[in-house]
Amino acid sequence: MTNYRRDHTPGATWFFTLNLADRNSRLLTEHLDLLRFSFRECMKRHPWRIDAIVILPDHLHALCSLPAGDSNYALRWRQIKSSFSRAMPASESLSASRRNKGERGIWQRRFWEHRIRDDDDFARHVDYIHHNPRKHGHVARVVDWPWSSFHRYVKEGILPADWAGDGDELDHGAGEW
Repeated sequence: MTNYRRDHTPGATWFFTLNLADRNSRLLTEHLDLLRFSFRECMKRHPWRIDAIVILPDHLHALCSLPAGDSNYALRWRQIKSSFSRAMPASESLSASRRNKGERGIWQRRFWEHRIRDDDDFARHVDYIHHNPRKHGHVARVVDWPWSSFHRYVKEGILPADWAGDGDELDHGAGEW
């Protein structure tokens, strides 16, 4: 088995990308209540702060901060993905490898993580998260995508509602989807 090199800095803030196995699927937005439930259940046992998040039909991006002394983000994602998958009716096609391991074929096995280095890195990743639905052509204006922490940033006065509305400039913000 491959031994992936991961940073395990306790109490750090991380940018994550998680993809569905079927990149043409719309499961995440079609079953958003189930995804939220999966997050809430995991956070009861293993709290962390979601600084920014966007849910797209086939993937999600999140910026999360772990508590001091805790570096186990993999456990959290495993629980979230597992909870979501267990609640979904079995309809996906499975590879022999997944079938032999008793896995569902809903999520890609791995995820992307990047430890946030400083305030500028944090701001760039918040911008990336909030701009992502527009980048993928789901909306013309960031404010029009409902499944994003962007709306919390607007409500808290961190970003204006017309932020990145024309795509020419990205203002940096800091920051409940």
